[in-house]
Amino acid sequence: MSTTHFTMHERLLPASPNWYSSRCSDTNDKGILAFGAKNTIYLVDVTASSSTVVGELVGHRERVSGFSFCQHAGQSHNCASTSDDGTVKFWDTNEKVLVKEHKTHQNTITALHWSPGEKNLVVSGDEKGIVVCYQYNTGESQSFFPEPRNIFCLSCSPHIWHYVAVGIVLLFYVNHFVNLLRIIKIIFSETTNGMTEGKEKGCYLASGSKDQTIRIWSTLKGKGVMTMKLPFLKRRGTGVDPAVKERLWLTVHWPKGKPTQVVSSCFGGELILWDLTKGGKQKWSLLGASSEGQNHSRIVFNMSSVCVQDNRELLLSTSMDREIKCWDLSSLDCCWTLPTLGGFVYTLTFSPVGTGCLALGVGDGMIRVWSTLSIQNKYDTKTFWQGIKSKVTALSWHPTKEGSLAFGTDDGKVGIYDAFSNKPPQVSSTYHRKTVYTLAWGPPVPPLSFGGAGDHLSYSLYSCAGEGLILQHDPWKLAGEATDIDRVIKDTNSIKHKLSPHTDLSWKPDGKVVAIGNEDGSIEVYQAPTLKLLCTIQQHHKIINVLRWHHDHSSLPELQYLLASGSSNALVYVHDLRTVIETPPESPVVMTEAYRSLAGHTAKITGLAWSPHHDGRLVTVCYDGTAQVWDVQKEEGLCNYRGHRGRLLCVQWSPVDPDLVWTGADDFTVQEWAVSKQEFTKPPKSNKTFFYFYIRLHPLQPLLRSVFPPEVSLKKRKPRSMLPLSTSMDHRPREDLQQDCLNLATVRHSEGETPSLSGLYHKIIHEGHVEAGHYESAVYLRLWKGDIAGALQVATEKGELSDHLLSVAPMAGYQVWLKTVDVYVKQLCLQEQFLKAASHLLSINKVYEAIDLLKSHQLYREAIALAKARLQPDDPVLKELYTTWAAVLEKDGHLSTAAKCYLAMDSSFDAAKVIAKKNDPVSLKTAASLAKIAGESDLSYSLSLRCAKDLASSQDWLGAQQLLSTHESLLVSCIDSISEHKKMVDPSDEKALAAARSLEAFLCYQDLYHLWWSLSTNTAGAQRDMTNGLHSASENHINGLDGHVTDTPNGDGMGWCVSAQNGDVKMGVRVNACQVLLSEPHATCQATQRAIAEIQQRLASMVHQHSQTQETKDSPGEGQAERPTSAQGSTPTDSQESTDAGQGYSIFFLIVSLDITVSLLFSLFQKYPYPDVLECCLVLLYLSKSSTLVPDHLKNEAVALIRKYGTTSLRKASQRFLS
Repeated sequence: MSTTHFTMHERLLPASPNWYSSRCSDTNDKGILAFGAKNTIYLVDVTASSSTVVGELVGHRERVSGFSFCQHAGQSHNCASTSDDGTVKFWDTNEKVLVKEHKTHQNTITALHWSPGEKNLVVSGDEKGIVVCYQYNTGESQSFFPEPRNIFCLSCSPHIWHYVAVGIVLLFYVNHFVNLLRIIKIIFSETTNGMTEGKEKGCYLASGSKDQTIRIWSTLKGKGVMTMKLPFLKRRGTGVDPAVKERLWLTVHWPKGKPTQVVSSCFGGELILWDLTKGGKQKWSLLGASSEGQNHSRIVFNMSSVCVQDNRELLLSTSMDREIKCWDLSSLDCCWTLPTLGGFVYTLTFSPVGTGCLALGVGDGMIRVWSTLSIQNKYDTKTFWQGIKSKVTALSWHPTKEGSLAFGTDDGKVGIYDAFSNKPPQVSSTYHRKTVYTLAWGPPVPPLSFGGAGDHLSYSLYSCAGEGLILQHDPWKLAGEATDIDRVIKDTNSIKHKLSPHTDLSWKPDGKVVAIGNEDGSIEVYQAPTLKLLCTIQQHHKIINVLRWHHDHSSLPELQYLLASGSSNALVYVHDLRTVIETPPESPVVMTEAYRSLAGHTAKITGLAWSPHHDGRLVTVCYDGTAQVWDVQKEEGLCNYRGHRGRLLCVQWSPVDPDLVWTGADDFTVQEWAVSKQEFTKPPKSNKTFFYFYIRLHPLQPLLRSVFPPEVSLKKRKPRSMLPLSTSMDHRPREDLQQDCLNLATVRHSEGETPSLSGLYHKIIHEGHVEAGHYESAVYLRLWKGDIAGALQVATEKGELSDHLLSVAPMAGYQVWLKTVDVYVKQLCLQEQFLKAASHLLSINKVYEAIDLLKSHQLYREAIALAKARLQPDDPVLKELYTTWAAVLEKDGHLSTAAKCYLAMDSSFDAAKVIAKKNDPVSLKTAASLAKIAGESDLSYSLSLRCAKDLASSQDWLGAQQLLSTHESLLVSCIDSISEHKKMVDPSDEKALAAARSLEAFLCYQDLYHLWWSLSTNTAGAQRDMTNGLHSASENHINGLDGHVTDTPNGDGMGWCVSAQNGDVKMGVRVNACQVLLSEPHATCQATQRAIAEIQQRLASMVHQHSQTQETKDSPGEGQAERPTSAQGSTPTDSQESTDAGQGYSIFFLIVSLDITVSLLFSLFQKYPYPDVLECCLVLLYLSKSSTLVPDHLKNEAVALIRKYGTTSLRKASQRFLS
């Protein structure tokens, strides 16, 4: 129970109404609007021109899920509310106190209505489908269970008090059942049915559903009489975040004074007035159509209406856009808007240019700019959300540029909004790694202070964040990189050590010095713009949370040097820095004594603000839930504000009224309060009371209990009984309980036989718990009695089987256990717990059924794992699983996984075909290799040829070469393809021609060797001569022109192509094609390479010999006497040294000239390797001795190349051909 009197605050922005509740707000005939927000109910006094928050109802521990006023004359101050904590509470809004409560529901309550036809009837429904009718005057309750489905909404008839309409999933109940979609909102008309049957009268009922229709029902006819489809309206305005996905929530309201009109919400927050007497497009009218921006920008959850003066009917609506709007149902215009807050209020700041313009940074990811001086609308706010994806934790107005608002967020983002435009903000390209604590505008420091003069350089934006860094941003170039001011501090003050992480900064109003708070509790004061350290304040012992300088327009000039600081040690210190600022010391000063100490708070300090209207007056806010105003000079408290119900996070003094202060807290509210109207002058002495209250109401109650000390914890809650019927009987009035005692004594002591209690027990079991929907209680009672089969039967009928019940099922017999498992498996499948269902099937040895269950729900991987674990490897079920899964994977485009499935069932051909479907070179190569491994030669040849053609088309010659080298029968096709490709290449494309020549040459080179080995009849000696002659040439070939290793065929005949088969030489490749191997440009280049290598070797030998000679000359002492003379031929003479030097210079110039020649030759051949030309010439000459295939012109050309470019060893090996 809690009493709240709201004489403390002047204005208040409340928390946002809760979402996705069918009736979480209501109005009474006194013009009071009440709505649930978090675990609190706010009361708002409503008129046609304004709204005022007049109180709170506090007592629920969890989210408020429903609220309803008593609508009877003289009883409108009574109301009821429901919560996720399972309670229904009754309140008196005049006294703002809790009157009574009941806890009949054992599940989450989802709907509530105080009957307008019976003043004592309050009806509520929960997520299990249980409806509870509670008598307010007697405290009696009755439960019934129409259908085991979640109740979304309910409404009591204002005409026939025993009619209650209940909206549930796929069902609609009003004394009969009608098949519908999910009903989101239902409400009865205030007028009765015009039609009668005898003396019976009916009424109309309106319902809104997720199927986008509004239906009107007649209880007299028992069916729907009208259906209206929601119109598709074009969304107007830019107040919607496209990244937020919304589901339709269609709510309806039947205005009290308009029996032929119904109001409904629409897709995107629009409100529509339906005229039931009209048809076509004239049937509906759009509220707020007269001007832009009147409608909600997000879906609407609740609507209620109230009649005010002059019989004007006002409609109140709550929405996901966190606004409460008031509508005049006569003009259909919006009268006023009350903004609400959906998160902690982290920061408040007044604009220094736009008087009275207050910016709020809130944890719901939005910025509100509140014109607090507006006369027409006391809550005139503008919301900014674009570019913000997390909590807004820091705000700062530009000192001179009107409307320029900097913001920082929880995810480290820093940006600037223009409050007078709808454009997205400018966001800095440099992000902090943690939460932004503070933003401040100040004069630029290096490197920005080095720029030219101009308005855009007069202020820089500074941001301090959780990682301990302070970054300087150029507001005109936010896309540029921000600079860390720690670099300037270290350079200026010659600091080598690591600086303590920073937690806050504050610029003196004149911009001459800046104070920086650190994590270790120290405060450092620097002189701008060089950031020379003036002094260090060592007063606090914990992290610095906030720093503030006194304003500079004080009547006492010395006060402008006061710096207030707050930390986590609950003390506020004020330091006088006049001396160090006016006469800066040569070396930094350390201050350990405070000018003033302000003690009284009991938790960490989170905010400070100097009064701009007074000298030395300071307001502080704290985690103890209070705000304290101090007279700093006297070190005494002036007033203490205790209106918030949470930890205070920020504070601002009104710039126009010296008596007003604004505070924000984690209770989702911003409050304006007057200093002169507060009852208390000092903070509470202990924060224990606040912690009790905070833990009890906070949504994270279990976590907070584990964090706070044991002495602050609440008393352990008594466990709830599992026998609600007897428990509710024990909560009857005292007279009834005493009468029960007399009745029981009469029965026990009556003469004769004691009546049997079995009938009473059976009645409690069946007519009590089962009919009331308390199945768990009924099951436990049967288990305790030993009736296991009966307990299983009750749980089976209501779909409430559990693992515990299944574990005791064998006690009832084997057949009962088998039947229970089958039923439980079906229940698990309905709950989409397929793996668990399959496991239970295994427990009764239904392996194939378990596999089919997994397969039918596309859990193929799990089905295969189960089949491998329980079946034989050759079981056809396993192959069928692989086949089915492979087909599904192939259809979905997962070709590699499908190929694995085919391989698992030994279908390599299908696996290769599936991989080749991708039709890219990598997939084709993989498929060809797979087919070759599996022995599918034809498929492998086909895929390899396709891949080689694709590689040749993309000029990947080396890739094509490597692929074709693995197949023996593709040479002819390759040569033909290369020849065709050369014809298509542009003659001016030298690179393409060189690549084609290179590939063609290597193909001919390999075939040349194989042809020679197949036809050669020379003796072994001749072969040795040739081998000796080819030694140097082969080494050069192996190295290649560009360092690549060229593979040569081995003895088994594998090469680029084999043209001999079964001893017969096939003429697949003509010897004339070897003409390409006798390329004189390549021969020139290769000969030059060999010459360079030989000369480099000679030069290296000379350098080595020269270094040895120098070492011999320079050896000291006895070594000189033992040095041999020149006559012995060991030491060269001076003339010999000069000769060697001359030879060295000539060799050096020869190498340079050869390098230039090679560079010129390599301009065409440097990218593509080529066989050794002289080696090919020698092979052709030896081949001509064994076969007549070599034409004379090729033989003559080979001889000419050897004579021109051959080395000594090569000429010796080919001497017989050169003679």
